[in-house]
Amino acid sequence: MPRHAQHNRQETLDKALSLFWRKGFKATSLKDLEDALDMRPGSIYASFGSKEKLFQEVLQRYGRQGLVELERILTANSSPLGGLADYLRQLGELRDTPRPSHACMLVKTLLELGPGGQSALAQEILDSMETRFIDAFKAAREVGELAPGQDPERLGHRFQAQVMGLRAYAERKIERAALHALADDMADDVERLARV
Repeated sequence: MPRHAQHNRQETLDKALSLFWRKGFKATSLKDLEDALDMRPGSIYASFGSKEKLFQEVLQRYGRQGLVELERILTANSSPLGGLADYLRQLGELRDTPRPSHACMLVKTLLELGPGGQSALAQEILDSMETRFIDAFKAAREVGELAPGQDPERLGHRFQAQVMGLRAYAERKIERAALHALADDMADDVERLARV
């Protein structure tokens, strides 16, 4: 009996996201996509155009979700530095719930595909997140929370490196408590910037 061509696009994208995040772009075969999405190749191509276009849409979805979560955490705290610290503490919970990978899908894409192509989109999304981190440090300076002499741009770059490192570290087989403690230490460092 043939499969139905109709599908819920958002659910399909979430299934594809989980698969690509776990296996990567190159290791994900068309057969993997057929099985995960419960779609035939013709339906996949009719809906998304190609594996590459599906992957691009998945990356965009992943990036949007990450930026929305970052904004939610930052705006929930009246202190810009406190919001950044909260974001790190939230990353300390990466091993608390099952997920396709603990490492960031954007970073995994950069490492897998190298410069250009699909990884250009991943770089663009990471740049957007880093810009938001820099903006938060600028806001901290504007409200007098950031100690004089601190450079928001440099702090934003360092913060991005810490986030990427923490997510990569979470991919290791470590105890959940150890990841929480590491994230807490990083968050404490951010909060101490106001007292330097």
